[in-house]
Amino acid sequence: MTTKGSWGELFRGRSALQAITLSGGVGLHAVNVYVATTILPSVVRDVGGLDYYAWNTTLFVVASIVGSALSARPLQTFGPRGAFGLALLLFTAGSLVCGVAHSMQVMLVGRTLQGFGGGLVFALSYVIIRLIYSEALWPRAMALVSGMWGISTLFGPAVGGIFAEMDAWRAAFWTVAGIAVLLLLLAFAVLPKRTTDEDRRAPIAFAQLVLLAGAVLAISIGSVSKAINHNIIGIAVALVLVILLCVIEGRASTRLFPHRALNVFSPLGAAYAALALLVFSVPGSEIFVPYFLQILHGLSPLAAGYLAAVMAASWTVAQIGGAGLKGSGARKAIVLAGPIMIVGFLGMAWLTPIQSDVDVKLLAALVVALLLIGFGVGLAWPHLLTRVLHVAPEDEQNLAASAITTIQLFATALGAAVAGMIANLAGLTNPGGVEGAATAAHWLFLLFAIAPLLAFPIAISITNGMRAAGRSAGA
Repeated sequence: MTTKGSWGELFRGRSALQAITLSGGVGLHAVNVYVATTILPSVVRDVGGLDYYAWNTTLFVVASIVGSALSARPLQTFGPRGAFGLALLLFTAGSLVCGVAHSMQVMLVGRTLQGFGGGLVFALSYVIIRLIYSEALWPRAMALVSGMWGISTLFGPAVGGIFAEMDAWRAAFWTVAGIAVLLLLLAFAVLPKRTTDEDRRAPIAFAQLVLLAGAVLAISIGSVSKAINHNIIGIAVALVLVILLCVIEGRASTRLFPHRALNVFSPLGAAYAALALLVFSVPGSEIFVPYFLQILHGLSPLAAGYLAAVMAASWTVAQIGGAGLKGSGARKAIVLAGPIMIVGFLGMAWLTPIQSDVDVKLLAALVVALLLIGFGVGLAWPHLLTRVLHVAPEDEQNLAASAITTIQLFATALGAAVAGMIANLAGLTNPGGVEGAATAAHWLFLLFAIAPLLAFPIAISITNGMRAAGRSAGA
């Protein structure tokens, strides 16, 4: 039977329940990101561990990278139903560990389990869509799953903020676990046990994955120390691991990235580098926003959580609004992204350290700065993604597309690790309190402006290549 690929067909009968299961899994993973970000200040006040504040995001994202990359194995072994169920089970276990944690170390174990299970859910959702739906329904189903990240900016801060204000942050994790169990039961009821066309991808690049995760963790481990030489050692180890990754990737038969993807002077490498530099800045700085707003500006956890989500919401709006730009409009979007973000970061570096008690004008200025940061990356994002697919080799299109997620998650984890290092060195824990938060906020946002600054010349080279390609096509 032929299908037209309409929304009505997607949300009909068993297909609708399957769509709810897959999008619900990704939505839960996304909402959990903002729940955790919003309640982290409350967690630290209860169990301590401010030194490890950024580790909550770093370990979560690193585990997500690994889970996403390993998703083919459980799918081949257990089929769609068993693999998705296993992913949700791991996510549930991690949420329960977080809910009973009485130390930051236990919390980090739970966050790692959450990240691994969530990464599996995220990757499996896209793969299972291809396996259970007709090709005509793929765009609708994938748009539904992708849209969960935008929806999460509305519900995540609300859930986390409400529980934090009730002084019941543990209940937030228990609620997330309860929803995961319901989705687990639904998955076992509606997803097929086996399909006739299950994913048979090439062997997994384990060595590269280990080196990639190790580089992020090296910076995180060094960031815990107040001694700058320990931080320098962490950065040096990370650089060595990244160099080893590049060498092994260049010689390996099983690759994480397409050929020349790690060469910033190639068209493909430049596109990936611009993506990485832009996304590096947003999550890394975003995780500390609720803490700074509560400590320095007297906001409630709910209000601080929503303001922290402004960057992500602005990213989504700019991405949707600017996706239709063509030709010179697309090129301008790529070039302007960096300068727009720089203005936002400089505004945050100037305004955030100013201590106030819910000053409306100051908060409005902070919102504008946050909007600019998210808007800049969102404006360029769809055009950089398109550029990746245009310049990737024809026989590596699938690898080029999957590498986008790997690079995005790696940049996110690296940004969180570097943010933790900067904040700790700038006085977040010593002297701590209002003084430490103010100094940490100033240096964190000021130094994070460097990433979009470095992206600017790369963006110019990308647009020059796009212009040249346009002239060739016109000829």
